[in-house]
Amino acid sequence: MGNGMNKVLPGLYLGNFRDARDQNQLKENGITHILAIHDNAKPALPDRVYLCISASDTSNQELRQYFSQTNDFIHRARLNGGSVLVHCLAGVSRSVTITTAYIMTVTGLGWRDALNAVRGARRCANPNFGFQRQLLAFQHEGLDKEKQRLIEAFGAIPFRERDLEQCTDLISVHSQWVLKGDEAADPDIGLYPLPLNAYGQSTTAAPPEAAAKSAESTAATANDDSQVLDEMFETSAKNLQESREHSVRESTARDILQSISCTGTMPSRKSIQDMQKKNQLAQDTEIAAERSLVAP
Repeated sequence: MGNGMNKVLPGLYLGNFRDARDQNQLKENGITHILAIHDNAKPALPDRVYLCISASDTSNQELRQYFSQTNDFIHRARLNGGSVLVHCLAGVSRSVTITTAYIMTVTGLGWRDALNAVRGARRCANPNFGFQRQLLAFQHEGLDKEKQRLIEAFGAIPFRERDLEQCTDLISVHSQWVLKGDEAADPDIGLYPLPLNAYGQSTTAAPPEAAAKSAESTAATANDDSQVLDEMFETSAKNLQESREHSVRESTARDILQSISCTGTMPSRKSIQDMQKKNQLAQDTEIAAERSLVAP
């Protein structure tokens, strides 16, 4: 989060709010456009083209409503030879979600592969589970339509094959990092573990045809539903436990950056310790809730 912006694709970069104000980085990477998405997003420099979206980093924040707008902004800049920096506060959750949605749209990759490609470029990329579930819903309920809309608006995507090749390389980088790192050897660690309708509902209504197919599938597998859901919840609890320390560190880092953004100074050691305790308590509460789902 503090090592500067990261190049994801030619003309597409990810970073945090400090990177977006660092003239040296902006010049070095040829940044012409800045997409800012955080609580107080607003233009900061007069010599850049901005798209500013006000959105919080909470699981119930709806980001899908912005995907077409952000896709257009990124795509238009790249087609015109520009480079876009997408940033939120820490460059971990909101900006990663927007970037992942764009990659899905221009390459056709599913949400997991697209997100792991982003992780290959920026190791700290870790959208909250609510945003990941929105990406999952986007894959099933809006991706094909959005790809067609983008092509109708801008024409055939000239760099699709190049982007797909780059993403394949980044996915490999991410997988190698996981296998060689301290985390469990699972390239999907920290990803939303449940299928779209695991809780019996979706973030948006499915088309009638899809709903009919879903009903037929549900009827055909009714006898297995209980066992499947139990396995899903067990996986969810396991993944949450494995990523516990990582999530606490990420949440604390976001709190520190938020404090710096508001006050202009580094919070005291005691304040940071209080942030850690608060985030640890939040994690403990969430894990307890997950465990209650799989309790006999």
